[in-house]
Amino acid sequence: MIQFQRQIDVDNLWQIILGEAQSVVDETPLLRAFYDRNILQHASYNAALAHVLAEKMADSLENKGQWSEYFLGLMLEHKSIALAASKDLLCQLQNNAAIKDHYTPLLYFGGYQALQCYRLAHACWLNKQVAVANYIQSRVVSLYGVDIHPAAQIGSGIFMDHAVGIVIGETAVVEDDVTLFQNVTLGGTGKSSGDRHPKVRRGAFLGAGAQVFGNIEIGAYAKIAGGAVVVKAVAPGTTVVGPAAKPLG
Repeated sequence: MIQFQRQIDVDNLWQIILGEAQSVVDETPLLRAFYDRNILQHASYNAALAHVLAEKMADSLENKGQWSEYFLGLMLEHKSIALAASKDLLCQLQNNAAIKDHYTPLLYFGGYQALQCYRLAHACWLNKQVAVANYIQSRVVSLYGVDIHPAAQIGSGIFMDHAVGIVIGETAVVEDDVTLFQNVTLGGTGKSSGDRHPKVRRGAFLGAGAQVFGNIEIGAYAKIAGGAVVVKAVAPGTTVVGPAAKPLG
């Protein structure tokens, strides 16, 4: 599990981000337009996040503003989106020793951005706006190499590091405080309907390349080693390693 812990001034986080962004543009004028557009022109973290994601999701220059307004509206309608995005950010800032500021996940981390896009797509799915949900999912796959079905249920405080290659199926459940590294799959076993994807409980850790298949439970605070293939339930607090494949015949 992740050991690094960094103290964050949560109450003043947005003001800290604004100050850091201003310092960057003062020192590096070449980046002024980028930081102005994505951070400094916004009144809140939620507004900045909506804009950053809109720039990724928009299919033309003309409708970026529409996407930004739409995403911000979803955040206002579904308070859980902004709350989860904040907890995901804090998780990154507190546990990722590579981050030296407070804005890097917002601007540069594909895993963080892909996860927030999923949250917006999930809200659309729940609102019966399936076409929009599917569009966002498709864009996330193209941009980040992350494929999360909008119907999946994912909690908050998720540490999704590197993220490329992560696949999470339609009926999967990922509870709070779970860590997912790159190339993790929460997949099915070929069933075409019903509850067919894994249930990952609070605080579990799935290392790079871990493959979990079927409607099985990964218990709270269990650890799945990198490259492991899991087809049976894992008890809470248990560590499992190694592939499950066996030769035929």
